[in-house]
Amino acid sequence: MRILVLQHIACEPPAVYEDVMNERGCEIFRVELDEGETMPGWDLFDGIVAMGGPMGAYDENEHPWLTDEKTLIHDAVVAGVPFFGACLGVQLLASALGAHVYPGPVPEVGVHDVHLTAEGRADPLFAHLPDTLPALQWHSDTFDLPDGAVRLLSSPAYENQAFRWGAVAYGVQFHLEVDEKLGTEWKSVPAYEHAADLALGPGGLDRVMTDFRTHAEEMQDNARILISGWLDLVEQRRETHQTDTDLASYS
Repeated sequence: MRILVLQHIACEPPAVYEDVMNERGCEIFRVELDEGETMPGWDLFDGIVAMGGPMGAYDENEHPWLTDEKTLIHDAVVAGVPFFGACLGVQLLASALGAHVYPGPVPEVGVHDVHLTAEGRADPLFAHLPDTLPALQWHSDTFDLPDGAVRLLSSPAYENQAFRWGAVAYGVQFHLEVDEKLGTEWKSVPAYEHAADLALGPGGLDRVMTDFRTHAEEMQDNARILISGWLDLVEQRRETHQTDTDLASYS
């Protein structure tokens, strides 16, 4: 399976999601958009993963490549290519499908519970998760659901925590994929430290990391369940939509 990974900052790779993709023998093609790398055509891939980043989905003036990225996401998911977005990735999916992305009432930073909706319990990916699960949150933006989307997870602070559009396009507002190495690296990103202090007060980042370490194993187990289910969908689609175009010219 060929997976395109859209990355927006070096310290937000797929982490545990990538571990599972490697275990499944996926060919991963990573594009560092914030570094000016060029996106290949979406039709070269069996699935697309879009990760987080400190920018907003609406920051096209500061980051013009966001326009092209959202066009790629739109065209791919409308064509039925499986998509999985995390944090900024879900906001980009929502925006690409015509929904409004905007600053939320308060930043949501730290480990907070999210809850399956009735639709989530019936979803082929999310039905294998517990009804309530801890999730690492690190965002100040939120989004409306695109037309036709199905809400899968919610929380008291932010109603839209995860959704599905069509049969194979998914997004989650939070991070389950973060491992200890990556969590420690986030402490060195000024924008992330500022968000933690803004949400939790001075020393907020240390409290976030303490809670993260308490729940890390459970979150990573759930990350494996979620991405494994998504890769099953990718594999099923690949059986009927082979991707044979050569990627050599993009390597």
